[in-house]
Amino acid sequence: MSATGVRRDDLISEAYLAQQRWLHEQPQGYGGKGARWADTVAWVAHRYDAFSILDYGCGQGTLAKALCARGLHCREYDPAIPGKDARPGFADMVVCTDVLEHIEPAKLIAVLSHIRSLARKVAFLVVSLREANKSLPDGRNAHLIVRPPAWWEAQVDDQGWTLEDCPDLPIPPKVRTSGKSWIAVVRP
Repeated sequence: MSATGVRRDDLISEAYLAQQRWLHEQPQGYGGKGARWADTVAWVAHRYDAFSILDYGCGQGTLAKALCARGLHCREYDPAIPGKDARPGFADMVVCTDVLEHIEPAKLIAVLSHIRSLARKVAFLVVSLREANKSLPDGRNAHLIVRPPAWWEAQVDDQGWTLEDCPDLPIPPKVRTSGKSWIAVVRP
């Protein structure tokens, strides 16, 4: 049971956790693109006076390393990474990039609720809107939830989040022009 009263099996099944662990152990760089969001995360942290940051679903930890280089400390949580799988505590800001599309559909509401319960001030969410180029060991696409932006907006709205309007949000150029991700700053 975590500080927020959520059990791990509410968030991820044992069978799916084993598949995620396997993918993370492969040499193809699964979970290694967090650093590209460092400037954006730093901007959001500054705008919302977020002094503590949690990378929820941190993968290889590239975001925390990039934030450290900018003088920011970021704690990490990923249930599929030994050493990063301890239940996370609260943070002013929770970052969840390229993670939610990997969540088991039946667990999504619990995961969103968990993120919301951990975020004191703000959350930064990025969700891929297309299939992944990787497959799970059972043959399914690694992105279990591929839905349009309006669907994701409805999910966070249903959780009671407030979607923030951030027209100056610095988004990496390749991401900004691709239209392949839903990007949101939300407040609990």
